[in-house]
Amino acid sequence: MPPTPRPPQPVTPDPPLPGMNPLMTQSWLDLAFLHWAAEPADVAPLLPAGTVPDTLDGVTYVGLVAFRMYRVGWFRLPGIPYLGTFPETNVRLYSRDAQGRRGVVFRSLDASRLIPVAVARTVFRLPYVWSRMAVRRETGTLTYTSSRRLPGPPGAHSRIVLRPGGRIEAPSELEHFLTARWGMHSTFHGRPVYLPNAHPRWPLHRAQLIECDESLVTAAGLPAPVGEPLSVLYSPGVPVRFGGPSRA
Repeated sequence: MPPTPRPPQPVTPDPPLPGMNPLMTQSWLDLAFLHWAAEPADVAPLLPAGTVPDTLDGVTYVGLVAFRMYRVGWFRLPGIPYLGTFPETNVRLYSRDAQGRRGVVFRSLDASRLIPVAVARTVFRLPYVWSRMAVRRETGTLTYTSSRRLPGPPGAHSRIVLRPGGRIEAPSELEHFLTARWGMHSTFHGRPVYLPNAHPRWPLHRAQLIECDESLVTAAGLPAPVGEPLSVLYSPGVPVRFGGPSRA
């Protein structure tokens, strides 16, 4: 008989394991968080074994998150300046395992550096995709662009134009739910795994979405988003540490 699932861990703005020894370090900078509501039944088949959709008031979410990855490094060594620094845009879902741990599941991760993409796909089995990408800051706005190279599908793209606004001093329960995710659920050689992370509390800002033209969500096997995102946020970023994986 399988063990009884534990209750979900609380949604907290600070990491449950703040002092973990890092397996990997990196910084996430200039993040655009776009989220649409989704039916749990629509996303459940896309999650790793042993996980279910994480929900808030019966609703789960699809996230499109664009940012600048900065200086990926191993253990406590300095991050790599060129190969470890690149634009990234990911499509993610929200998950929970039998131990009650909340996390994200990446359906795709577009990045502009071929070597990190190849390593992530072959060694870690993560769905990275090599894409032509840019993040441009102009007067009061940020523009994130992505166009698929390999392995495709051809034509998958995104263009997000965002105008960051004022700092959110007291984020809502939903804003914490969408951003304060302290782990990743994935599958490694057929086994479900959980990779924890820790970083300072998110500095979140309101943001105005000026343009969103994308096909990455449907390329990730999800229904096309309907209407405007329910949540649009910006963050200048945080330094991040990943701990070692454990079974989900």
